Amino acid sequence: MAITETTQPIRRRDLRIPLAVILIVVALAAPFLGSRYVTHSLIIALIFMLPAHGLNLLVGYTGLLSLAQAAFFGIGAYVAGLLAVNYGTPFYVNLIAAGLVTGAIALPLGIPALRLRATSFVMCTLGFVIIGQAIAKNWITVTRGDMGLSAIPKPYFELGPLSFTVSGTTAFYYLALSVGALATLAVWAIVRSPAGRNMIAIRENETLAESVGIPTWRYKLIVFMLSAVFAGVGGSLYAHYLTVVSPLTFQMYYSTTMLIIVLGGGAGTISGVVFGSLLFVGLTEALRVTPELRMIAYGLCLLVLVFWFKKGCAPLLNRFWNLIGGTK
Repeated sequence: MAITETTQPIRRRDLRIPLAVILIVVALAAPFLGSRYVTHSLIIALIFMLPAHGLNLLVGYTGLLSLAQAAFFGIGAYVAGLLAVNYGTPFYVNLIAAGLVTGAIALPLGIPALRLRATSFVMCTLGFVIIGQAIAKNWITVTRGDMGLSAIPKPYFELGPLSFTVSGTTAFYYLALSVGALATLAVWAIVRSPAGRNMIAIRENETLAESVGIPTWRYKLIVFMLSAVFAGVGGSLYAHYLTVVSPLTFQMYYSTTMLIIVLGGGAGTISGVVFGSLLFVGLTEALRVTPELRMIAYGLCLLVLVFWFKKGCAPLLNRFWNLIGGTK
């Protein structure tokens, strides 16, 4: 009687949960693992991750290329700065107000802009940045023109009888980390919802999505406003961290940086935006002390992405995630 042996494939151990725990521990301990300047670089990365999340909803999930994030980022910074300087309102009030005001401003801007197609829409959103910078420069009675707003107080919290100020790089890092984690969770909830699936349907085929009853234009307008809200919240953090806001906050460089984070990290993925923020903002900010090496490293990263990772870093991250999970 022949004995047959059946070979079962050996499944590797799932290491994703241990890795996630390690990453959380590293994120919490980051201020104590590096220098103060490294912590500063991480704060800048977390700040820019917020408008990048909003842009990812627009570009990665809805398929609309926009260059307007710097405009909403600057509006959020000015709203928070003006409230803090003129009225002494707590940080959380400024943060919420910055998001709501930018979202409200995005509504009348998005109504005509979203009637445009492709290149015309991109150029229109670029115009928002130019107009925002011009207003910040010339509305001197409110924005103080090129002098900007200075002496913006550090984040101040007032909770009943308790009140405290977040001062110091380490304390602000944990504040930025908390806001960034909440924003990432909010994006995850939006993407996983039925609205998120409708956004993806619009990205894949807008005509087909509309034929099955999805109000495509309304969805695009809502996503445009949501992207502005995320940018405004990021601008509020920016203002309270640097304590200075000027018309340079509207510079086009910020819009391109946010776009590189999304496209380089992987459009349509949350992990790609987080990784892209650390790579294209955190790393380049950390290398600011060596300007020549900084620009070389930045240029090499872009070249690698263009030639070898045309879909960004997300496919590589997914492959690694599946590998440590024991799946091929």
